[in-house]
Amino acid sequence: MQHTSYSGRLAALAAGLLTATLLSFSHSATAADEAMKVSAADTAIVFTDPQIEVLDERGGAWPLVKDSIKENGTIDNMDKLFKAAKKGGYQVFISPHYYYPTDDDWHFRDSLSQMMHDNHMFARKSITDTTGLAGSTADWLPRFKPYIDDGKTVVVAPHKLYGPQTNDLVLQLRKRDIKRVILGGMLANMCVESHARDLIEQGFEVIIVRDAVAAPRHPQWGDGYQAALINYRYMAKHVPSTDEVVKAMASAR
Repeated sequence: MQHTSYSGRLAALAAGLLTATLLSFSHSATAADEAMKVSAADTAIVFTDPQIEVLDERGGAWPLVKDSIKENGTIDNMDKLFKAAKKGGYQVFISPHYYYPTDDDWHFRDSLSQMMHDNHMFARKSITDTTGLAGSTADWLPRFKPYIDDGKTVVVAPHKLYGPQTNDLVLQLRKRDIKRVILGGMLANMCVESHARDLIEQGFEVIIVRDAVAAPRHPQWGDGYQAALINYRYMAKHVPSTDEVVKAMASAR
């Protein structure tokens, strides 16, 4: 009886310590989000894949991502961030996805890139030939074109899989003395998360806007958005809403 009571007290103590730790962590995370500071001098907005392929019903990914996009208000929130960035003088970078016929020669692919290959997603004629690009599913979502094509937005080379290791995003950020990245776009659990991981490893402070992203829900692979959110919380400096980011950007002025 005494042993059971002692064990019970230990279990209760452990549970109490765990609860206190989690509450403390939650409070600290909330306080950090509220105190988020950004500056146009060293903070950039980075969007991955703001393209028809993943953001419009014409795109190959639409059946898998439409529910997540609608629930998060992803397109409206990306638009808010574009608008706030342009108004506040923040530099904007686009890391797109493109595939060329020469990429068909790959000898092996992972699950998602095989799906993209089979469905001819993000397809272009070549790196130098833009014939047929305008209005295709590889093109920018029309709503975002005025922001991207304003002559100020930096469009880097395409990432071929998910992260920026295969393009010049990091170089372009470094050359502009960017230290902090506000990240959004598609897909939350693939390109956005992969960009976040590499940028963090490269020494950038990364803020991921939780409702300016969306992800697929696959019948076998699961809910990509929920998977992404878990990892965002572990990795990113902050995981705020769009409205919180827009407020912080406005306050910085």
